[in-house]
Amino acid sequence: MTQDLEAASGARPTDVRSSAGIAVFTGTTFLSAMLLFSVQPMFAKMVLPLLGGAPSVWAVALLFFQGALLVGYVYAHVLVRFVPAHLTGFVHLAVSAAALLALPIAVPAGWTAPPPGDAYLWQLGLFAVAIGLPFVAVSANAPLIQAWYARTGLPSSADPYFLYAASNLGSLLALLGYPFLFEPVFGLRTLAFAWTIGFVALMGALAACFLIVRRSPASAAPGDDPGLELSAAPARAEPTWRARASWVGLAFVPSALLTAFTTHVATDVASAPLIWVIPLGLYLATFVVVFRERALIPQPLLLALHAVAVVLALLQLAQTEKETWFYAAGFGVAAFVTATLVAHRTLYESRPDARHLTEFYIWMSVGGVLGGIFAALIAPQIFAEVFEYPLLLALSFACRPGALDLRTESRSSLMLLAAIVAFGAATIAWAPEIARHYELGFGGWGSTAGIAAGFALGALALWRFPPHMLVVALGLYLVVVLLPSGVHRGKAERSYFGVYRVIQSYDGQFNVLQHGTTLHGAQRIRDRFGRPVASTTPATYYHIYSPMASAVRIIGSIAAAERVEPKFGVIGLGAGSLACHSGAGEKWRFFEIDPVVVQIAKSKNFTFLSNCQPNADIVLGDARLTFAKEPPESYDLLIVDAFSSDAVPMHLLTSEAIAMYASKLKPLGAGVLHISNRYLDLEAVLAATVPTVPGLHALTIVDASDDDGYAVTGSTVVIFGKSMEAIDRFRAVPGARNLPAPTLKPWTDDASDVLGPFLSQYRKRH
Repeated sequence: MTQDLEAASGARPTDVRSSAGIAVFTGTTFLSAMLLFSVQPMFAKMVLPLLGGAPSVWAVALLFFQGALLVGYVYAHVLVRFVPAHLTGFVHLAVSAAALLALPIAVPAGWTAPPPGDAYLWQLGLFAVAIGLPFVAVSANAPLIQAWYARTGLPSSADPYFLYAASNLGSLLALLGYPFLFEPVFGLRTLAFAWTIGFVALMGALAACFLIVRRSPASAAPGDDPGLELSAAPARAEPTWRARASWVGLAFVPSALLTAFTTHVATDVASAPLIWVIPLGLYLATFVVVFRERALIPQPLLLALHAVAVVLALLQLAQTEKETWFYAAGFGVAAFVTATLVAHRTLYESRPDARHLTEFYIWMSVGGVLGGIFAALIAPQIFAEVFEYPLLLALSFACRPGALDLRTESRSSLMLLAAIVAFGAATIAWAPEIARHYELGFGGWGSTAGIAAGFALGALALWRFPPHMLVVALGLYLVVVLLPSGVHRGKAERSYFGVYRVIQSYDGQFNVLQHGTTLHGAQRIRDRFGRPVASTTPATYYHIYSPMASAVRIIGSIAAAERVEPKFGVIGLGAGSLACHSGAGEKWRFFEIDPVVVQIAKSKNFTFLSNCQPNADIVLGDARLTFAKEPPESYDLLIVDAFSSDAVPMHLLTSEAIAMYASKLKPLGAGVLHISNRYLDLEAVLAATVPTVPGLHALTIVDASDDDGYAVTGSTVVIFGKSMEAIDRFRAVPGARNLPAPTLKPWTDDASDVLGPFLSQYRKRH
């Protein structure tokens, strides 16, 4: 690896000492980056039992790491600029020693429950207290080690940016290794201990680097001004404020796009480290590819790939009919990667000389933090849907060379630009009216997607005019978010836990609740003749013959025969459908993490609660925390139906969670886990996990009912209980079968593998 980096930077060591020095600095940078980016998924996974596993957990985690990275870069800059060079190592090692007091990494005592509702600031505070100092200490190493290397006089010390490639390569390996190797094999507790050992080893490597600096004749001697030039290389021009602003902007767009794309993807699959480390890994890989003298992809080819990929991704978002996740993600990944490559290559080409290295990284980090703040905190407040994702795709055209420089444009070019703006605005404003006037219909490829295709062709036709391409791309964004499209589908509400839409079915017979792209309940409002009805019959997964409805009937009939009042618990309120399966004398309690869902269930769009349980007992908060407070052996039936879009709150399906549920069930009580999922084989997960809970028995019920619009939707559940007698009562339900033999590793709070169930489900479907 060292030889590759040397070749990339033009370095040719002339003796063994030079080779050894480069190896020490490269290895230290690599180790530091591995520690830095392995702690991110590790600690984020630790807090899942507290925060519920919503996509926003990962978005806010990214924001914290970007902010802590900025603090680390500022600290490194202050150290290099204002501390005598011969003392910087001693100061940094002292700070690192202080960070040891916060290890091993764990959730601090006292941080047990977030406040109801949005937990953005609470999560940031938790991360700061738990890992703030160690993370800042490690994050300072990338610019600090490069600044030290610039003082050594070793080959390429005049342009030490090649070490940033080693840093990002280490980061990439840590991120990809975490979900595929580290957590599944070792678990969180072992990883936290190993991270502490690695941190101590890093301190030794930093001491070795600083020793090389002190012994180098090129290093500043005691008493020298630390602000002097770091190398004898010819200095570039002093950076202007325009240049600094461009560094911020070029870092802002890919950073914000990283968070927006992660949110876009995580909403549809699973809130697990595997999901968000892949976009972050791709983000880091772009630095390895383009942060070098000769980029691995020629610029003309890169710009062409970027234009095509982003245009196709925006066209895909313009469709009103949902494509498969694999199809949509393919366009999204291509657009995200090429946009990030373009921004980071433009950023590298605008880099200053080594004298301003630490300042350059500060402004880069400022852009990263601002991007994170925009995508994780601001966008959810100002956009009811994930509009920031297509916006940032369009803004990536601003990162192309010359896209914001109108000074070189001729008068005719500027007039063309003005005409494009006027024509685009008129098209977006009047096209829907024209379509309605001529009864052309609106919402399919002939309308939104057709208009988007026109803008897309315009963007590609203006290939040689970067400012014009940017304007047309922004017009394409407006088409996607103002007209009916894949990201603009009816009225929506957004919270920390996702995007909710209440829409009407195409035939107008149902009000439908969607969370992300997944159905979470429906209620009939008209019959098949279009006449209004006031139906309280549960639909979709909760129809009267569904496994969940059957479980309620079985437990209710047993309680009635024994003349006792059964107690039912439901984790996940949805539209409130299950409330209308309740009977006289039954006690029901609902556990819901999101206040927005409660508001929707009590709104005029759904009347299950108001008609069947007007005084419903609803407990707000994450079920791992709220349900744990319930008395032991107090429930006859517990139904766990808590999904975020099609994402799985993994902490609700671990061995520890299932053991907690079982402890709240009466001896003959039963638990129902709704495991319908498009992407993960959760039956195989539970087949491995249930046996880890002593004394627990389980079976699967598959509802193979043919879909009948929104009236009937098939589902799969797993029933568990503390005795065979409790489980045998459900064997008569159609679709009941024993759990399969375990083929996967069980999910625990310490380790949960999402790749195995993903591949298992893929094999089942193909």
